[in-house]
Amino acid sequence: MSGIDIRAVAKAEVHVHLEGCFTTDTLAALATRYGEALPRPQQELFRFSGFDQFLDFLSWSCGLLRTVDDVAAAAYAYAVRATASGVVRADIIVNPTHWGAWHGNLSGLIDALDRGFTDAETDRLARVGVCISILRQQTAAEAMQLVDGLIELRHPRVVALSIDGNEALSGRTGSRFADAFQAAGRAGLRRTVHAGESSGPEGVHDALDLLGADRIDHGVRAAEDPSLVARLADSGVPLGICPTSNLTLGVFPSLSQHPIEALREAGVRVTVNSDDPGFLDIDLAGEYERCIAAFDWTDDIVSELVANSLDVCFTEGTEPAHR
Repeated sequence: MSGIDIRAVAKAEVHVHLEGCFTTDTLAALATRYGEALPRPQQELFRFSGFDQFLDFLSWSCGLLRTVDDVAAAAYAYAVRATASGVVRADIIVNPTHWGAWHGNLSGLIDALDRGFTDAETDRLARVGVCISILRQQTAAEAMQLVDGLIELRHPRVVALSIDGNEALSGRTGSRFADAFQAAGRAGLRRTVHAGESSGPEGVHDALDLLGADRIDHGVRAAEDPSLVARLADSGVPLGICPTSNLTLGVFPSLSQHPIEALREAGVRVTVNSDDPGFLDIDLAGEYERCIAAFDWTDDIVSELVANSLDVCFTEGTEPAHR
């Protein structure tokens, strides 16, 4: 088993949502500031009856961030959290549909995020790029409008187009968003796609065939299709895997039955990530530690996974071997 102090190793995180990084204390303070009632007692804020309630909560919580200072503080707080786990670079997902105070002001939201992340870099914290995400329930026209806005802005903080949301409820949406993703690719944006979590292998096929995904977020149910596993291994398209999140949502019953190690052994480029660390009460270093214990990962395997994370991160930068 690895004896590496994983918290001290320079690594990247490539699948994490800013909307999932808040603490209950932060949300309670914002609610008090703006005179908003909590939807349930503070100690129960992160208890959800299902995925739809979770998405509704994201819109409530992000709706509390109403000023540039609010958004910049949230961006800075993520960089602090990430750096404490040894993260030197990260691609963070932001879905504008949840940020009610910023609807119609994409440039303002991105500028506010940029201010927080720039302040973090000045303070020698992790460098963070932003993946702006389509919500899977949106229309093709709404998706194209978002992409057109990103192309017009060409903001250096934005590194990719993403898509997230409820796959199980929405069904196969690859064809709906193909034009938007193709336009993003032509404009030089990278493309990352949530697939193969609440959907089966077909979601991963659609992400590759219709959306031109450079990276798959989750992708774990590709393990059900050996031909798809071989395709991922041959193509080098990486998976941003979040083991604790998968267990919490019931995708797998236990970590010992999670396919991350089987996928790695099959040659797929896998990475370890935290997804929604605030809601899940985890951090990236802890995710590595759980997997090291569950799969008896050696120093060489851990080094391979850390190298994967840095190689597949869209956010550029240089870093030392260890922090």
